[in-house]
Amino acid sequence: MEAQPKLRYYDATAWRPAAPRIKPASHSEFLRTGRISRHRDDWFPAERRYLTYEEVAARTGKKLEAAGETTHERLNAFHHDIQFPKVLFHRTFPERPHLGYCHVTAASTYLAHRSVSWSFYICNFFAQIGEEEQFFEHIDAERRRMYFAVAIEGEPGAVKMRINRDIRGNGVLFQTSSPQEALRNVLMLGAPDNAFRAILQKM
Repeated sequence: MEAQPKLRYYDATAWRPAAPRIKPASHSEFLRTGRISRHRDDWFPAERRYLTYEEVAARTGKKLEAAGETTHERLNAFHHDIQFPKVLFHRTFPERPHLGYCHVTAASTYLAHRSVSWSFYICNFFAQIGEEEQFFEHIDAERRRMYFAVAIEGEPGAVKMRINRDIRGNGVLFQTSSPQEALRNVLMLGAPDNAFRAILQKM
């Protein structure tokens, strides 16, 4: 990813600004009671608890894998003749741990009269699939979802796994921000025959 200023993250669930309460001015309170208020709300605003990058990455990963689990369940619920293995794992970006992707499933299918292995991923951002060694390019964090499948060589998640760019020029089988379109495309890859594919194309 491109070098960017270092971000700071805080726990929004832990910081809740207190409901405003009417309080007397400090000078009039002192004149009335002779005491100086020691109540924290009279002196210091609520402090934010900043999160470490490790904490942010853990929270991001948990959300990604929950989304991956749900996506896998929806895929296998479509038809008993189209079933996919669950191969869940996630990655986050070291310098942007709120961004990451989750591998959902992997399988093989026949494309252009040859067996092609592929992997299906979901992301919490949108980007171009890199043409070189960099997997993602031009990341857009404002678009908060992306689904894609790529032809692969090697085992999913393995160090030596790489995109098989001999397939369709760049190895990308599909890429979309639509969950419905992603579901249809993965099912098309897993369909056992052309009759199934014809039904899926009408979805």
